[in-house]
Amino acid sequence: MKEFIEFIAKHLVDNPGNVSIDEARPDDKTIELTLKVGAEDVGKVIGKQGKTAQAMRTLLTAIAAKEGKRAILKILD
Repeated sequence: MKEFIEFIAKHLVDNPGNVSIDEARPDDKTIELTLKVGAEDVGKVIGKQGKTAQAMRTLLTAIAAKEGKRAILKILD
Protein backbone atom coordinates (compact mmCIF):
# COMPACT_ATOMS: atom_id res chain seq x y z
CA MET A 1 0.00 0.00 0.00
CA LYS A 2 2.80 2.37 0.90
CA GLU A 3 4.51 1.78 -2.45
CA PHE A 4 1.26 2.32 -4.33
CA ILE A 5 0.59 5.74 -2.77
CA GLU A 6 4.24 6.70 -3.24
CA PHE A 7 4.02 5.77 -6.94
CA ILE A 8 0.92 7.93 -7.44
CA ALA A 9 2.34 10.89 -5.52
CA LYS A 10 5.68 10.84 -7.36
CA HIS A 11 3.87 11.01 -10.70
CA LEU A 12 1.72 13.97 -9.60
CA VAL A 13 4.46 16.29 -8.30
CA ASP A 14 7.24 18.28 -9.97
CA ASN A 15 9.90 17.19 -7.44
CA PRO A 16 9.48 13.44 -6.83
CA GLY A 17 12.60 13.43 -4.65
CA ASN A 18 10.68 15.33 -1.97
CA VAL A 19 7.99 12.65 -1.63
CA SER A 20 8.16 10.54 1.51
CA ILE A 21 5.67 8.30 3.25
CA ASP A 22 5.66 7.20 6.88
CA GLU A 23 3.68 4.13 7.85
CA ALA A 24 2.24 3.57 11.31
CA ARG A 25 0.13 0.70 12.62
CA PRO A 26 -1.88 1.83 15.68
CA ASP A 27 -3.39 -1.67 15.84
CA ASP A 28 -3.26 -4.77 13.65
CA LYS A 29 -6.40 -3.80 11.66
CA THR A 30 -5.39 -0.18 10.90
CA ILE A 31 -2.66 1.24 8.70
CA GLU A 32 -1.95 4.97 8.86
CA LEU A 33 0.06 6.50 6.01
CA THR A 34 1.43 10.03 6.25
CA LEU A 35 2.39 11.61 2.92
CA LYS A 36 4.92 14.44 2.84
CA VAL A 37 5.67 16.42 -0.31
CA GLY A 38 7.47 19.67 -1.04
CA ALA A 39 5.61 22.86 -0.16
CA GLU A 40 5.18 23.80 -3.82
CA ASP A 41 3.62 20.41 -4.63
CA VAL A 42 0.98 20.16 -1.88
CA GLY A 43 -1.71 21.64 -4.14
CA LYS A 44 -1.01 19.09 -6.86
CA VAL A 45 -1.43 16.18 -4.45
CA ILE A 46 -4.61 17.59 -2.92
CA GLY A 47 -6.15 18.70 -6.24
CA LYS A 48 -9.08 20.99 -6.91
CA GLN A 49 -11.55 20.81 -4.03
CA GLY A 50 -9.56 17.85 -2.66
CA LYS A 51 -10.63 15.51 -5.45
CA THR A 52 -7.17 14.05 -6.11
CA ALA A 53 -6.60 13.37 -2.41
CA GLN A 54 -10.05 11.82 -2.13
CA ALA A 55 -9.37 9.56 -5.13
CA MET A 56 -6.10 8.37 -3.55
CA ARG A 57 -7.94 7.66 -0.29
CA THR A 58 -10.64 5.72 -2.15
CA LEU A 59 -8.06 3.53 -3.90
CA LEU A 60 -6.19 3.00 -0.64
CA THR A 61 -9.42 2.01 1.13
CA ALA A 62 -10.19 -0.54 -1.60
CA ILE A 63 -6.73 -2.11 -1.36
CA ALA A 64 -6.90 -2.25 2.44
CA ALA A 65 -10.39 -3.78 2.38
CA LYS A 66 -9.08 -6.69 0.31
CA GLU A 67 -6.71 -7.45 3.18
CA GLY A 68 -9.40 -6.93 5.81
CA LYS A 69 -7.80 -3.76 7.13
CA ARG A 70 -8.61 -0.08 7.44
CA ALA A 71 -6.31 2.52 5.88
CA ILE A 72 -5.95 6.21 6.69
CA LEU A 73 -4.07 8.68 4.46
CA LYS A 74 -2.85 11.95 5.93
CA ILE A 75 -1.26 14.63 3.76
CA LEU A 76 1.03 17.03 5.59
CA ASP A 77 1.47 20.64 4.54
